[in-house]
Amino acid sequence: MKRLPSAWPISVAAFLLWSLLLSACTFSGAVPSRPSPLEIRVFAQQDAAQDLRTNGFTRLLEDRFNVRFVWQTVPYEGAKEKRQISLAGGQYADAYILTSYIDQFSQADLLRYGKQGVFYPLNDLIANYAPHIRAAMADNAELRELSTAPDGHIYGLVGYNDCFHCTYPYKMWINAKWLDKLGLAMPETTEAFKEALRAFKTRDPNGNGIPDEVPLSGSTEDFGVRIVPFLMNGFVYDDDRTYLRLAGGRASLVADLPAWKEGLAYIKSLYDEGLLDPGAFTQTADALKKIGENEDTQILGAAAAMHPDIFVGTGTDNRRGSDYRPVPPLRGPHADYAVYQGGGDFAPGAKFVITDKASEAARIALIRMADYMYTPEGQANAEIGREGVDWRKPLPGERALGPGADPVFARIPARDGEPPDNEGWGGMGHFFMPKSYRDSWVQSDDLYAPDGYERRLYEATRLYEGRESPELYPVWSVWIDSAVADEASVLQTNIKNDIDQYALQFITGDKDLDKDWNDYVAGLRRIGVDRYLQIMQTAYDDRQVRLR
Repeated sequence: MKRLPSAWPISVAAFLLWSLLLSACTFSGAVPSRPSPLEIRVFAQQDAAQDLRTNGFTRLLEDRFNVRFVWQTVPYEGAKEKRQISLAGGQYADAYILTSYIDQFSQADLLRYGKQGVFYPLNDLIANYAPHIRAAMADNAELRELSTAPDGHIYGLVGYNDCFHCTYPYKMWINAKWLDKLGLAMPETTEAFKEALRAFKTRDPNGNGIPDEVPLSGSTEDFGVRIVPFLMNGFVYDDDRTYLRLAGGRASLVADLPAWKEGLAYIKSLYDEGLLDPGAFTQTADALKKIGENEDTQILGAAAAMHPDIFVGTGTDNRRGSDYRPVPPLRGPHADYAVYQGGGDFAPGAKFVITDKASEAARIALIRMADYMYTPEGQANAEIGREGVDWRKPLPGERALGPGADPVFARIPARDGEPPDNEGWGGMGHFFMPKSYRDSWVQSDDLYAPDGYERRLYEATRLYEGRESPELYPVWSVWIDSAVADEASVLQTNIKNDIDQYALQFITGDKDLDKDWNDYVAGLRRIGVDRYLQIMQTAYDDRQVRLR
């Protein structure tokens, strides 16, 4: 056999390599195609200023996880009813992502729909595809307790927002400029507060010579704006939710106690003297803000609110916002409590669920997206919006909100009058904001600058910290047995409505506190308060067993 030249194998190899390179160059544009986006149907509540279809965070998730959302959106108004209707017809979405402070699934909903198989348990999905959620639940006992049903299943994710100022929502803010003008000290007792309101009404603190001052106002919504809870806590603990206390491990009602009657008599005295705005029992927060921002002259003396921007502008203009200071919990004849709400801005239940309509691929994509929102960057993008537009990295020398915390994020304030940019999901994006996340945001040392507002609220809340009643019932962490959940819900609604309606009637004089009190107490028994207490006692006892 004739021997081939020794250079031949090299030449052939070079030729083959050259051919492959030429082929690669020829077809350089033919990269492997990305699979078509996975279509996922999502039910959501949409703010009037939002468009979730074109929203910046929506696009970020769609690109990052190769999905396409098909939104089923409803407005905030009537959100609960529309959510319930969406499930009743059977043609519901693959997932629900809700704005928890507008409406979310209750614990009773989770148990009911979980046992029916409508809500897909998330335990295995979290174990296999959600390392950040898994770590958060391992590290945070409160989150784990809120999320895990008594049967051990996780049927949905709570909107966890460990917001310090939200933890004590019922604050009172008073016009310190008026106090100074009239030579009055910050009120510390219920009687001193009444004297300050009298001075606001009678001594013309705005100096226009017209008796147009509104000494005290509030609203009817869920931002700490209701008048009764703050004032009642000088007499007896009022959580404005269950009206329960827990003494010696036993649940009982507070709204039938003599101290409750005394509190109503005090609030009625403010009403009778014209110190309490009647509109506080009927108006929206928007109407309250019109009083705070009255165009001609400042007329508002004090207002109940979680934070002052609810009733007065605190932005770059801030023409009145810096006038209002927090009033400490007032000492009354029996107490000086502050209303405590779990660990912040969350309620028992779930803002995020996956239904049995979702395919396996959709379930995996959904839990991965939720897991992304359990990272600090994912949460910032979800809640606030786009980096460089709505938030930025900190600059040298900037200080974080939390004492000793390292600064990680800084908000970019919107200019007054600038429309929302539709970049973040806002409240719908509240998935996991532990204290470490909130503490890491940059805040100015100037409490009255637009970028110092959170620090202002942080410092204000220190007045309320630790002032909750030692007898509070831990409503945020009990799970009511699904067999009696509907009954408990109806009872709680009826009892709360009765207490609230009678409180208003006693304060306004439509009912007589002395003549009608016994009928009121007897009526609570007739509508089932004893059965309600029995259910809530069992739920508390079951919680204690689970925690052992």
